[in-house]
This record gives sequence, C-alpha cells and structure tokens, in this order.
Amino acid sequence: MKVWAIANQKGGVAKTTTTVSLGGLLAAWGFRVLLVDMDPHGSMTSYFRYDPDNLEDSVYSLFQANADKRSLDPRSLLCETGTEGLILLPASLAQATLDRQAGKLNGMGLILKGALKQLADEFDYVLIDCPPLLGVLLINALAACDQLIIPVQTEFLALKGLERMTHTLQMVLKARQKPLPDVIVPTMSDQRTRASQDSLRVLRQSYREQLWPGVIPVDTRLRDASKSGLPPPFFAPRSRGVEAYTALLEFLLRQGE
Repeated sequence: MKVWAIANQKGGVAKTTTTVSLGGLLAAWGFRVLLVDMDPHGSMTSYFRYDPDNLEDSVYSLFQANADKRSLDPRSLLCETGTEGLILLPASLAQATLDRQAGKLNGMGLILKGALKQLADEFDYVLIDCPPLLGVLLINALAACDQLIIPVQTEFLALKGLERMTHTLQMVLKARQKPLPDVIVPTMSDQRTRASQDSLRVLRQSYREQLWPGVIPVDTRLRDASKSGLPPPFFAPRSRGVEAYTALLEFLLRQGE
C-alpha cells in the first residue's frame, strides 16, 4: 500500500480537486483506493455528499478512541463514494478541536499511521487531503505518507504559502526516520495571464528539482465534476484538467518505480 499526502499551508490551491482526481484515475485503472479527509472543513467529504457537520464516524473517531484507550477498527469508519474502487474516510467538524487537546494527550502524531497499517491489505493507494494549517492533523498526514504532493496555484500569494510548506517539510524531515519525496504541482494555471506566467517562472527558477514539469490548467469541468459528486475522470474523462492529472499520475507512478 502506498500513501500519498496532498498538502499546502494555503487554502484554495486545488488540494481536494487534486486528491479526488488522482484517486479517481487510480480507481478507473483498477486500483483499490482510500481517500482520507483530514481537513476539518470537510471539502472532500462534502464532495461525496456527506455532511461533515453531522457525521458521527470520521477521522476524529480515531483520535477519540486513542484518548479513551480503546481499540477501534478503522473499517467501521469507511464510506462509499458511489465510484467503484474508491472509498472515503470522512472528516467531521470536531477535528478542528484536536490542536487544543494536543497538550493533554501523548502520541497523537502517529494515530493515522497506525490506522492505515490496519488497512494495508484492503487498499493499493491511500490519498490524504490535508488541512492548510500546521497542527496535529497535518503532522499525522506527513508521518503516515511516503509521497508528498504540493499543489500550488500559479499566483503570488500561493508562492508565499509554498515557502511555509517547505519550511514545515524541513522540520518534519528531522523527526522522520526515512526521507519523504515531494513533488510541487502548479495548479489553476491560465497562461493567458501575466500572473500565471510570472508565478510559473518563479517556480521553475526556485524549485527546479521538486517541480513537476507540467501544469494543471484552469478547467470549469473540474468544478462541474464537484457539483455532480463524481471524480473528474468519471465526469469528464476527456477534459483538459483530467488529461493534465493523467500526465501527473503517470509521472508519480514512474517516480515510485
């Protein structure tokens, strides 16, 4: 089982779209895929028509069980997405309280990793949609994953968020016992605009070794897919966005080999 985390310490850079698109492609290619929503806002949970404000079973349940010192089978938390081969471990709003509890509880940084170990025989890939803030949830995702994907919108403020993310990555790597490969993915790119062109130039100059050479373009079909509750590869398989995510996935699989 391979675990990929999709993270950036800035919101609105297409983390959820990237997670669902890559997960949908893997499922379409016959892999068994688990999507994990670590973001208390629950964008990916809402994508598949679950309400993060009212869910009783979610990622938060893993942390509750740890605090109560009781065992919990993570299989009991899984939800269907309506797409064959694609399963969801949803988020709930209660996850937003975890950072306030962190000082009272020990061992909170490896809870997700332990849960995923119990699911290792169930899935080929796990894709984690991360929150945009450094805290217990993001630390859990980075501790559990063996590939980090960093979507970056091609505009100035998103580049500032990337600086914070790379600083966080350096801190996390000091605590990990093995390296964490990372790939920066330019997203929401509109090469007709000067902002996109300039941002992409900065990325190529400053992050050459980490940067995926392609771009994810602005594509309204990706937004339409979210309205339908279907992963983009199942909603609009021939769209520009899906073609770009297919190229990204092929790149990631070659790297994994």
